[in-house]
Amino acid sequence: MPKIVTDEGIEIFYKDWGTGQPIVFSHGWPLSADDWDTQMLFFLQQGYRVIAHDRRGHGRSSQVGDGHDMDHYADDLAAVTAHLDLRDAVHIGHSTGGGEVVHYIARHGESRVAKAAIMSAVPPLMLQTDANPGGLPLSVFDDLRAQLAANRSEFYVALASGPFYGFNRPGVETREPLVRNWWRQGMTGGAKAHYDGIKAFSETDFTEDLRKITVPVLVMHGDDDQIVPYADAGPLSAELLQNGTLKTYQGFPHGMPTTHADVINADLLEFIRS
Repeated sequence: MPKIVTDEGIEIFYKDWGTGQPIVFSHGWPLSADDWDTQMLFFLQQGYRVIAHDRRGHGRSSQVGDGHDMDHYADDLAAVTAHLDLRDAVHIGHSTGGGEVVHYIARHGESRVAKAAIMSAVPPLMLQTDANPGGLPLSVFDDLRAQLAANRSEFYVALASGPFYGFNRPGVETREPLVRNWWRQGMTGGAKAHYDGIKAFSETDFTEDLRKITVPVLVMHGDDDQIVPYADAGPLSAELLQNGTLKTYQGFPHGMPTTHADVINADLLEFIRS
């Protein structure tokens, strides 16, 4: 399996298919690069080079006990892009991966980056604070940690079969293979990384990161997102970006890259080509 070894000695697994302008995908919590299969195959067929990595502690990367924070996530992504010498890249991040993309660009600069897209993404800040009254209370994330620690397997089934894909909404039929694939990806990663990752995606404030970015960024968010609520995420990120465009998807759930891949892929392709 292709892997790089970071300066810390961490092995980061990645996929690298095709030639042409590179598109780099950053996955959500607690998944892996496999969550981008549909997008990677689609853009490969459109003539792009597609790359996706497993975040440290996730999927096939090293299950280390520490470094599960946005600084390390961004630095690991930078190590992958440098190892592959990617130029003029388009970075696409979903959920926690959207935060990773934003922090990577702000922390490591735009010399290798052409554009970015963040979807159902955690920026600017998920946690409720005095400065962010529309965020979610800390108790929400404490509950996620408690469920993960008690029985990670049961917790992941419940999350995937419920709010992640919107299968808990009236009239929405559960697509069992999606639930199984979500569970499979989650259980491949490490419990410690996933536990610590909740703090990383919920408590990191990306406000200043967003303000630093000058490349075009497409902000994609469903207004029925039950994981990263729309009003305190997508619109606020688009306002903070110097060159951001908000695209709102009526009724789409958090996992819309999977449930509505045809729509998402077409809009991403239009943005990349524009």
